Amino acid sequence: MTVLGARKGRGLQGRMVRWHLLVLCAMTTLLVGVQTWQFYGEARERIGERAVVISRLVAQLPLVYQGAERGEPNAALNAQVNALRDEAKADFIVVGNVRGIRLAHPVPDSLGKPMMGGDNDAPLSGREIVSVARGSLGLSVRGKVPIWAGGEAGTRVVGVVSTGYLMPQAWNLVAQALISLLPWFLLALALGTAGAVWAARRLRAEILNLEPEQIAALAQQQRAVLAALREGVIAVDGSGQVTLASQRAVELLGPVRTPAPLAELWPELAALTAGGLNSRQQNLELTLRGQPVLVNLEPLNGQNGAPDALGGGFVSGFRDRAEALALADELTHARGFVDVLRAQTHEYQNRLHVLSGLLQLGRSEEALRVLNAEIQADAQFRQLLRDVQVPRLVALLAGKRERAQELGIDFQVAEGSCLSALWERHADTLVTAVGNLTENAFEALGGRPGEVTVLIGEDPEGMQVEVEDNGPGVPAALTETLFTQGVSSKGEGRGYGLAGVCARIQALGGGLRHSRRGGRTVFQVSLPAPGARSGGGL
Repeated sequence: MTVLGARKGRGLQGRMVRWHLLVLCAMTTLLVGVQTWQFYGEARERIGERAVVISRLVAQLPLVYQGAERGEPNAALNAQVNALRDEAKADFIVVGNVRGIRLAHPVPDSLGKPMMGGDNDAPLSGREIVSVARGSLGLSVRGKVPIWAGGEAGTRVVGVVSTGYLMPQAWNLVAQALISLLPWFLLALALGTAGAVWAARRLRAEILNLEPEQIAALAQQQRAVLAALREGVIAVDGSGQVTLASQRAVELLGPVRTPAPLAELWPELAALTAGGLNSRQQNLELTLRGQPVLVNLEPLNGQNGAPDALGGGFVSGFRDRAEALALADELTHARGFVDVLRAQTHEYQNRLHVLSGLLQLGRSEEALRVLNAEIQADAQFRQLLRDVQVPRLVALLAGKRERAQELGIDFQVAEGSCLSALWERHADTLVTAVGNLTENAFEALGGRPGEVTVLIGEDPEGMQVEVEDNGPGVPAALTETLFTQGVSSKGEGRGYGLAGVCARIQALGGGLRHSRRGGRTVFQVSLPAPGARSGGGL
């Protein structure tokens, strides 16, 4: 069974890698966002702390608190504060008086103007703060402290010092932190991709190198095949659980809800396979719900022929024994008819060749004698069958006569053979029995000249058919098991014909026996009269 391959570039491995990359990139983006926010908070906190420290130092300078007390811009104060700004690498240091007027500023034009940002209330109240506000230079992180009169804390607030760093500096710190993490992100991406490739390959190895589409197609095909099978099929895992059952299996087993214990559904099969199944077994005769069935067992093996991971799983196919025997009978009939037709063809060709040759040689009288002899022999044979009123049986015997002539065997119907038309209802069984027994007699002679005789008779109690030959007989080792299916002296694959005949004869209440009589092998079929069986009709 084959399925179409996966489309190019859409294999399991490629899809798993793409899915992994998509998930990893999404998680990385989320992580970068979270880390960026955390780094931004940390950067703002660090910059704020640095700005507060610088503002404290500036507020302690005599020139600063004295200038704040005077409350007017001072060029010397502005120059010193800007010099400190350069050393501290701050974006700005602004000194304001108690009214928020700038006394020192990086931009000279801004001196004497009100400070911007609206965050002076806390420092003018004597508290140090870190804030983010927009001033004349842009959005910045600011550290603001109060300026105390005389430079002594706890006295009167005479001004405020604001040291700030514009936001680009904060984002620069964030970018540096993210860049430092970039190699780790790339390493995680590479390891994740390699892991996805490895996992995809392992998964494909576990599913017999099939793609998901192929598995889906196989599952659909499996359902269709199971639905089309005329025999029951079940799959059993190593723990004895039925994991799959075809519709026909459900009909034979009864309602099955998988998984279900095999021991409950079919105890005989469960006991047979309790020790595991190491090799294929075919045509086992078991009983299912009181009905004889033929069972085939196929062990489930791994990729290298070893037992599967479940340890002892198997698939069982089973069918009604009667149906199998009926099919075997049909095949036997067909093969018998083919042999008969072939034999008749050969015989008539030979006779025509003889007649043609005699006529060509001008020996017409001898040709006439040969023709009359054939007509007479045929008439005599038909005369022997005049009292056998089952047409299909008569036709079979006529065909077997032709077959015997081809094989060089003397085939006779015993004089006095008779059978009334009452037995026409059992013609199929009779044809099967007589055809099988005569063919076995032919084979028993092993290609040597010999004799085969058929005797047919009836009485008020029933009918009998005897087929005897002067072959070597049944081997002593097979005497007790001769009618058992699969038992034969002809090699493997034989031993089904007699078993089928016996089953059909017994189904009608009759019997099949064999014996040696005067150096001849005799098989005897007996059937009770149709009206005498089970006190009524069939």
